[in-house]
Amino acid sequence: MRMLETPLPSPGKHVSFENRWKKRITVVGAGISGLVAAYELERLGHSVEVLEGRLELGGRIRTHRFLPGRPGPCVELGAMRVPITHHRTMRYIRELGLTSRVREFRTLFEDDNAYLRTGSGHQRVGDAAPALVSDLRSRLSGGDYDDATVLFGAWLGVRVNAIAPGAFRAGIGDGLDREILALVEGIDVAPYVYGPRRDRIDLHSLFADHPQIQAGCTGRLYRFVEDIVNETSARLICLRGGMDQLVHQLRDRIRGPIRRGQEVVGIEVRDREVALRIRRGFGTITKSCDYVLCTVPFTVLRTMDLVGFDDEKSAIVHDMKYWSATKVALHCRTAFWEKEGITGGASFTGGLIRQTYYPAAEGDPRLGAALLASYTIGDDADVLGRLGRSARLGVVLNELAAVHPQLRKSGMIMGVADQVWGDAPSSLGAAAVRWGKDISTCESERRSAARPQGRLFFAGEHCSTYPAWIEGAIESADNAVRAIAFHEPGPDASAVAEECAAVSEKPA
Repeated sequence: MRMLETPLPSPGKHVSFENRWKKRITVVGAGISGLVAAYELERLGHSVEVLEGRLELGGRIRTHRFLPGRPGPCVELGAMRVPITHHRTMRYIRELGLTSRVREFRTLFEDDNAYLRTGSGHQRVGDAAPALVSDLRSRLSGGDYDDATVLFGAWLGVRVNAIAPGAFRAGIGDGLDREILALVEGIDVAPYVYGPRRDRIDLHSLFADHPQIQAGCTGRLYRFVEDIVNETSARLICLRGGMDQLVHQLRDRIRGPIRRGQEVVGIEVRDREVALRIRRGFGTITKSCDYVLCTVPFTVLRTMDLVGFDDEKSAIVHDMKYWSATKVALHCRTAFWEKEGITGGASFTGGLIRQTYYPAAEGDPRLGAALLASYTIGDDADVLGRLGRSARLGVVLNELAAVHPQLRKSGMIMGVADQVWGDAPSSLGAAAVRWGKDISTCESERRSAARPQGRLFFAGEHCSTYPAWIEGAIESADNAVRAIAFHEPGPDASAVAEECAAVSEKPA
């Protein structure tokens, strides 16, 4: 593939394209990747319209307000946190004027008074280390590991158990214990041990100081280890007032039309245009577009009538794996958990409900508090998702009442909200997950997903190096904007576009 004569601009930087054609682009999908792309394309002088099949914007960012129009609690049924190392996302938070809304997101195992499932039953996080160590030593049944190494393995193992879905847990269980411990043995872990009883370990600093641990993981573990370290990092933030403020701020800055209720049901790639078939009422219309940026998940794209896709592109669209996620949230009369000393963070409750989060208080406390009672992914999410709503709520209440019997008090639960992403027509899944794949396979999949077809370009977290994160949606939008901006009609146009789309620059 030939090198570009004009150097690519850095992601997100405003660049003059005086010598380039001003283009008319139709963006399909008004999630974060679609909105960021529309915003950046307009800043470069292009004409943009956005088509969204639903009436709501934001894709898989979905903030639920239990008392709309009143200062009551809210809960995130979609994306709910951002690692501060995700520089693109943090840059947009600053650029969109949301810095004052940033606050710490407290995650699993950060509150010593939250609960944790061990082989000896539920225990407080601050008291759980002996049981976790005992559980691990019984699984190892041999192996001469020092105490600090086993402590490391115990706290890493419980993170795996809390976050990974059932089938994945079963597939990596024993291998994870022995493979990771073998990589850590020989490293002086003692400096990372902390706490009054010296029974906690700073996993994030250990991984940061010794990158050879993650680098030494086999392909099936590399991406997984990175994600669980991110998800349980102490360096996570959220937005006071809801993550959907990102969506609202982007929407308000886009000058072109954002057309809701425009469900695209077919895409045909032609020589000089892209034709979209759009459902309206009981019929469809066909719209001819100069350029199209498709940001919908491939789970949805593969339900459409697709014409003009080459075999490789058709294969990645139809074969890419997505995992489900299911969330169940409760509007409680009071934040009863605070009387137990829980001030935030999350419990690993085990069973079907897996993780329970205690969001920071929002609004007037007299209007109640939000509790994210259950957050599951993968096959665990599918099990809950397949239940009827009443049965799903019953399972969640029965399991969570084992540690929070206050939920059974009359009048404690004032409302319920749930989201089964595996069944949501707009996504048919929560995210593209590449756990279990080695680095080269992950990059090959990303490039195939992002590769354009003629004047049809692609973005979304599935086209990024950060699948399942807002950062990935933004990264993919940055890449697609550059690819579209540099696209020129001519015999080498597809090669230039592919080279632009293949670039995934890391922020400085």
